[in-house]
Amino acid sequence: MEGFFVTGTDTNVGKTVLSALIVAALDAVYWKPIQTGATEGADRETVIRLAGIPAAQTRAECYLFDPPVSPHLAARWAGASIALEKIRRPEVPLGTPLVAEGAGGVMVPINETQFMTDLMRHLELPLVVAARSTLGTINHTLLTLVQLDREGIETRGVVLIGPENSDNREAIERYGHHPVIGVIPWLDAINRETLLTVFREKFDLQAFR
Repeated sequence: MEGFFVTGTDTNVGKTVLSALIVAALDAVYWKPIQTGATEGADRETVIRLAGIPAAQTRAECYLFDPPVSPHLAARWAGASIALEKIRRPEVPLGTPLVAEGAGGVMVPINETQFMTDLMRHLELPLVVAARSTLGTINHTLLTLVQLDREGIETRGVVLIGPENSDNREAIERYGHHPVIGVIPWLDAINRETLLTVFREKFDLQAFR
């Protein structure tokens, strides 16, 4: 298994928590190729803390920008440009999966002509989609899945984050034609132990093998 690319239906939907969970569960290496909003803290630091892993189990960002805006804007404001050819999968120990986390949703621009979907195809890792479980998630999630299917990007499934909602789950699976492979409920504390418990109890383990 090479690993996964974690995307989301929106910004602040829970991609980093999901990434930390997968990293902890699979003993994977974490990597965020494009990081914006660094003034609020890098997601790599959050994953180190939540997954309880050493910094050596992460890889440095290829592009790092301070403003919490879309990658194409952050790069433009910094007088730079994001080039896909400069983003290469980092080396990881043999047999160790890589978890790559995207920035924002699937159609976020990364430069003047390319989008996050172009980065997904470039890295060739199967997708895991983080989505809210609450009101509005059906529309956002179906739009995301439709775009991924249209572009021929392999999608392993959806992870719903928030209070369990069986109706939304059923609608996403029925109309989106992709399974919900995990649920992350509200957690009073987020740490390695709680994330591993959630993975064992609320995830389809076969989807991650």
